[in-house]
Amino acid sequence: MVEIRRTSNGRRRKIADHFTEQVAKKEALRLKGLRHKDETVWFGLGMFGIVGWAVAIPTLVGIALGLWIDRTWPSRYSWALMFLIAGVIVGCINAAYWVRKVRSRIIEEE
Repeated sequence: MVEIRRTSNGRRRKIADHFTEQVAKKEALRLKGLRHKDETVWFGLGMFGIVGWAVAIPTLVGIALGLWIDRTWPSRYSWALMFLIAGVIVGCINAAYWVRKVRSRIIEEE
């Protein structure tokens, strides 16, 4: 004859609490999804685009300004290279601003 082992009440309660936590997490995720119906994959790709352009535009402006300075006032230093680096730095700061702004909005909604 097979012996059936029963779990203790403490262990049963622990399993039930874990299950309840998992259900609550999934329900919270479902409700969050319902609140953000309009934010689809295209929204995420658009955010990538904003971040990309936030870096690309200052970089291109820096290169253009550096090339103009190099042509107008020739010197032994490459202003295009210096403004390229400055443009990338400004662009990265700009992109960090956008990411921080969206992240804070997401955290506020939770």
